[in-house]
Amino acid sequence: MRLDEEMSRRAALSVGFGVALGAPVIAAAQGKINPDEGVTAPEDLMKEHGVLNRCLLIYEEGLRRLHGGEEVTPNVFNHTATLIRHFVEEYHEKNEENYIFPVFKKHGKLVDLVETLLSQHKAGRVVTNRIIHLSSPDAFRSADNRQKIVASVEAFIRMYRPHEAREDTVLFPALRTLLTPKQVLALGDHMEEAEHKVLGDEGFEKSVAQVESIEKALGIYDLKQFTPKA
Repeated sequence: MRLDEEMSRRAALSVGFGVALGAPVIAAAQGKINPDEGVTAPEDLMKEHGVLNRCLLIYEEGLRRLHGGEEVTPNVFNHTATLIRHFVEEYHEKNEENYIFPVFKKHGKLVDLVETLLSQHKAGRVVTNRIIHLSSPDAFRSADNRQKIVASVEAFIRMYRPHEAREDTVLFPALRTLLTPKQVLALGDHMEEAEHKVLGDEGFEKSVAQVESIEKALGIYDLKQFTPKA
């Protein structure tokens, strides 16, 4: 089966993943395991960064294949960029902008960092839109457009690696120094409401399933393959 056909098949399967996932999730809610129980707002944001990181790894594999002259379908970039736009930009970053950044501005703490992060959110959305446009099947046939994709994806990765690292190691830990435990819990409740509103039920799990479907189509899902051989 061709790589693009496999990716399309897996993408279609991932749409129905939430239905299949329903049974274990309901079981978890009935007393087995609730992955969100006890998770605070900063921890939730860091967890969501894991989805972004896996998207960046997919981007890197797509770049590696383009640089090596290997077969690569435009879906590698298009499906990943579309997921980033929906999960990262329309949900995760909006939560940061609506609930996290205002806390620091109100207290006058890390304001320069917050302003930089906000400007990078805006820049990232421009780059994501460009990647989506350039990775349409018709546009991707152009060698010039493929070179533009390489430049755009490399710029996106270069910005978001330090971006999310700075949030995880500086901004999110500092949140606890500005809010009471009760306020942190309330913040988590607001963000959970936003998840259901933007992503629907089990939005995080469905997004992870979409990432997995792309990884499996690319053959980079098995974690063991990345272990250095002695």
